[in-house]
Amino acid sequence: MSEKIERLKTLIIGSGPAGYTAAIYAARADLKPVVYTGMEPGGQLTTTTEVDNFPGYPEGIDGPSMMVQLQQQAERFGTEVRIGMATAVEFSDTVGGIHKVTIDDSKIIEAESVIISTGASAKYLNIPSEQRLRGGGVSACAVCDGFFYRGQDVAIVGAGDTAAEEASYLANICNKVTMLVRKDHMRAAKAMQHRVESLKNVEIKYNSEVDEVLGEQVVEGLRVVNNQTG
Repeated sequence: MSEKIERLKTLIIGSGPAGYTAAIYAARADLKPVVYTGMEPGGQLTTTTEVDNFPGYPEGIDGPSMMVQLQQQAERFGTEVRIGMATAVEFSDTVGGIHKVTIDDSKIIEAESVIISTGASAKYLNIPSEQRLRGGGVSACAVCDGFFYRGQDVAIVGAGDTAAEEASYLANICNKVTMLVRKDHMRAAKAMQHRVESLKNVEIKYNSEVDEVLGEQVVEGLRVVNNQTG
């Protein structure tokens, strides 16, 4: 590990919309922010083809372009953006204390303030066809992308609260929603389960797993297997 320690006024961990928004405000307050991007510079929006629900873009914008613009806006006010991931932290519990953050297991930074804006990472199935069609029908956010599938048949993989919430949302705009549940029961709260089960255009398939996402340029279907009967 490098013995050289850098001292910063404001360190921001994460480079999604929240991170760059924090950077813009911090820079305008002369807090000299430095942003470390993490493993996915720009966050999950970089995997989104069209963004129509973010203020300021009346014609819509694709996710990667939007994140480039947010970075440019933050940099215009003096934000420094660096590639790297925070791998360890040691926060002071005293007022006015100095926090220590390790970057990439090698560089130590001392900061007066640390803003954590790491966001979330979607859980994917990690099958080749799914990764290939991300942005072409494979989505990790129904609220973000559901509009593009209005009136169509869609599928959700999952059995927890998030899956149930997204199924409820999509049921209002899609023709049919199929929930693919790996086990013989759902993990969602009972109230969420009852809500989903009461929706006439939602079908729940238990013991079901996606074997392959079908399609060349866009999703055309799924190959689903029953993990009990094959």
